[in-house]
Amino acid sequence: MDRSVHFGSEEQIQRVLGINDRNLPYLEALLGGDLFVKGNTLTIRSDDENTIGRFTLLFNRLDRLAATQSYFSEAEIFLEFQAVRNDRPISELMGEERAQGPCIVVHNRIAYPKSPRQEKYITSMATRQIVFGIGPAGTGKTFLAVAHALSQLLGGKRQKIILTRPIVEAGENLGFLPGDLAQKINPYLRPLYDAMEAMISVQNIRRLEDNGSIEIAPLAYMRGRSLQNATVILDEAQNTTREQMQMFLTRLGENSSAIITGDISQVDLPRSKDSGLIHAAKILCDIEGLDFVYFDSRDVVRSRIVSQIIDAYAEDGQRRGV
Repeated sequence: MDRSVHFGSEEQIQRVLGINDRNLPYLEALLGGDLFVKGNTLTIRSDDENTIGRFTLLFNRLDRLAATQSYFSEAEIFLEFQAVRNDRPISELMGEERAQGPCIVVHNRIAYPKSPRQEKYITSMATRQIVFGIGPAGTGKTFLAVAHALSQLLGGKRQKIILTRPIVEAGENLGFLPGDLAQKINPYLRPLYDAMEAMISVQNIRRLEDNGSIEIAPLAYMRGRSLQNATVILDEAQNTTREQMQMFLTRLGENSSAIITGDISQVDLPRSKDSGLIHAAKILCDIEGLDFVYFDSRDVVRSRIVSQIIDAYAEDGQRRGV
């Protein structure tokens, strides 16, 4: 069975396939079918209806994106592929307009959900005062949290973004870090800055820092504060203690919201300390105005191999009873 997709121009299909069609073998591996190129037409040969459906969805999406994007990496292609590979049936996705679903707008950039759980996450951040995003690396927890916070700030709904996290090193002793408080904590908050830089320019980030619209606050310095008119992001929350999590959650003041992200499979606390994130998930799940969104390997938008690594570690943990 053959199915073809016609791109808007040969230039657009070249952007998707890359120089000398270098993305073609990767796309064939993702879809599980043979791909053939002629002019601005791409054809798949497969007997699997699901493969045909995913092919049509994926390349219609890539064709639209190619109108404004100059090239595509394997990671970006996989990110789009994840959007059509999730739990919902192909027939449902085929009739769905992406723009009708939830999204986050930051200036002229739009962050679309790539999975049903990301849709729920975006909706929860827009409607709940406190949202927990819990799941493995690469599922978009931090990126979407930062995008939401920026949309609230730049849209005038909040006056400030506060970025915080517990200072716990992942099995290494980083030693003494020079500089002022912001410079000391900056390496720990690098993932949040990477997400911001994907949405707005570095110059705009610096301007927002200079006028106090973006604040860096080590978790240990949050005690005693009342956070007003702010979106607060607590990253790497699996490394908070019970006491730290309670302290953080009780800082929220008028017109403030909190997004807490973490991966409970990567707790770096001493064995004698319980994770505040795990404890919070057990005791706070029934509170109105608060929501938990749980991600898994099917939501990974980083790379195909990351999803496989997560599954391998999960299986090993089950075998060892961890």
